[in-house]
Amino acid sequence: MVRNFAIIAIVIAFGALGGMWYMSRGGDDPLAQCRAGAVAGGASAIGGPFELVDEDGKAVTDKDIFTEPSIVYFGYTFCPDVCPMDTSRNAEAVDVLKERGLSVQPVFISIDPARDTPEVLKDWTDVMHPRMVGLTGTPEQVKAASQAYRTYYKKQEDGDPEYYLVDHSTYSYLVFPETGFVDFFKRDETPEQMADRIQCFMENT
Repeated sequence: MVRNFAIIAIVIAFGALGGMWYMSRGGDDPLAQCRAGAVAGGASAIGGPFELVDEDGKAVTDKDIFTEPSIVYFGYTFCPDVCPMDTSRNAEAVDVLKERGLSVQPVFISIDPARDTPEVLKDWTDVMHPRMVGLTGTPEQVKAASQAYRTYYKKQEDGDPEYYLVDHSTYSYLVFPETGFVDFFKRDETPEQMADRIQCFMENT
């Protein structure tokens, strides 16, 4: 069973650790009303440039992918339960926002490049959502992207060498084209809750 290893420190109540965190008052964070938590070191500590391969086999960068607000998830297509549930939830949030007249792109970055070829990713994302973009790459490229977003993953060495599981963190990330990383979502948030917060960011950015 996939374990949720938290790599980024989270504070649910704004102002819990003073100046280290985004504050919910004053002018320290103009988008504080949209946030449900905070990230140690601020939003600039998460995200950054990457080079990966899309589901059509084309080399791409973060600039090519993030041309509009995007929900980004790091997982793998052979994941038995967590990844399909989380990715479906993200896809539902995208559809809720579409009903509100807002366009957001779902992005799935594989942390299992050995099995998740572009062809495998394309079949998987087509089932999950017609607008979902699947990304893979070399092990080095995937590791660099994961490190940029402070995510965790580790292949389980025991068991069948073909049908292995991969432990990984399960946060979803909101990324804007110019701003970069904006906020994160936990697994227990509903599509509607995600849509409400994303809409808040889009209307106040």
